[in-house]
Amino acid sequence: MSQKTTIIVHSGDMDKIYSALIVANGALSMGMEASLYFTFWGLERLKKSGLEKGPLSKMHFLGLGKWMIKSRMKKANVASMERLLSDFKDLGGKIIACEMTMEIMGVGKEDLRQDLIDDYGAVGTYIQEARDSEITLFI
Repeated sequence: MSQKTTIIVHSGDMDKIYSALIVANGALSMGMEASLYFTFWGLERLKKSGLEKGPLSKMHFLGLGKWMIKSRMKKANVASMERLLSDFKDLGGKIIACEMTMEIMGVGKEDLRQDLIDDYGAVGTYIQEARDSEITLFI
């Protein structure tokens, strides 16, 4: 059994989504398994056309901060969020959507990007993933 990383993606902030994807892709590239459990505002990023909609967690400046960070990331050749998600899936990463959050926030499966989601589950699904993980994070 290989080592495993499980990350709860609670925040929908652009910089935090990037952090979760970079850590998860790093784990996969080092031969580990990786699961991302999207809940609450993180789940909003899995909506169709929702990936790039999150604000920055700090320095938002009415949207100017996000534009500035994206510009600097582009100059530094940082992969897009879409590319990071695609790489994550190609490397065998697993995405779980929180069913409880879907119910609370009125999100249906048809609202979400089915091409990304491997499973739907509640806290027990997360616990099962985390129980077998060497690394667990809450972002």
